Amino acid sequence: MSTAFAFVFPGQGSQTVGMLDAWGDHPAVAATLAEASAALNEDIGALIKNGPKEQLDLTANTQPVMLTAGIACYRAWLAETGLPPAAVAGHSLGEYSALVAAGVLTLSDALPLVRLRAQAMQEAVPVGVGAMAAILGLDAQAVREGCAEAAAASGEVVEAANFNDPKQTVIAGTKAGVDKACEVLKAKGAKRALPLAVSAPFHSSLMKPAAERLKTHLAAVTLAAPQIPVVNNIDVAVVSDPDAIRDALYRQAFGPVRWVEVVQALRARGVGAILECGPGKVLAGMVKRIDAEAASATVLDPASLAEARALLG
Repeated sequence: MSTAFAFVFPGQGSQTVGMLDAWGDHPAVAATLAEASAALNEDIGALIKNGPKEQLDLTANTQPVMLTAGIACYRAWLAETGLPPAAVAGHSLGEYSALVAAGVLTLSDALPLVRLRAQAMQEAVPVGVGAMAAILGLDAQAVREGCAEAAAASGEVVEAANFNDPKQTVIAGTKAGVDKACEVLKAKGAKRALPLAVSAPFHSSLMKPAAERLKTHLAAVTLAAPQIPVVNNIDVAVVSDPDAIRDALYRQAFGPVRWVEVVQALRARGVGAILECGPGKVLAGMVKRIDAEAASATVLDPASLAEARALLG
């Protein structure tokens, strides 16, 4: 009897040139790349394999590329093991990968949607006006309070955007607001306040114009009821009604990623192992910091797939 497991899908920031190379010509991966290239009318496989990094790191490319890579790894897992997860979730953009894995969206429909989401987010706030920073060593409530103080003192926008683990919260807002909050939070005892190399203040109220554009496009996309439970970021809820899923995706664009609670909700569903599916190991590390009892592993190449399969028993 193997351990019940969930898959979690990473968002922006885990992309690297050549991130699918280890799969070689694995049929599931090759088919996913062909489907992605057809959906976006460009060679996604070449972009992933060759970069250049500057192109891969453009938000309008990163979001579709990370979705493609996550689904490629997921399909390779299913092809090799035949084991479906008991539940899925995704961090920020990764929620779209989770919805494709659960059969809510087709990959062909999801890719143009996430590209539009990326472009809308990029255009909502001029480059250099918004910012994000990771606050380390302070609990979430103290970060919320510090952001409120900084916003009141400066008249700028700054909010908690990602609750990543018990001692790491990412804040987002105007550059002046984030700078002020970093000062306030260091004074409150934060070990570090690290500016992030991002092009927009994701998951803050400044993304509302982007969310409105996304909403229009979501209305035109066909969504099916999920075949696997998906725990969403914005409400930490499992919803199956397509209109409720649309609404959650709309609000997710300008609301915080409640990752600590998402992991706790997956564990509450009786999941013993949480596997990160796709490039990078960021989420696997967060899982261990949120719940040391949870088994955690990655599925990003054939070697890690074999290790994750063995972990499940």
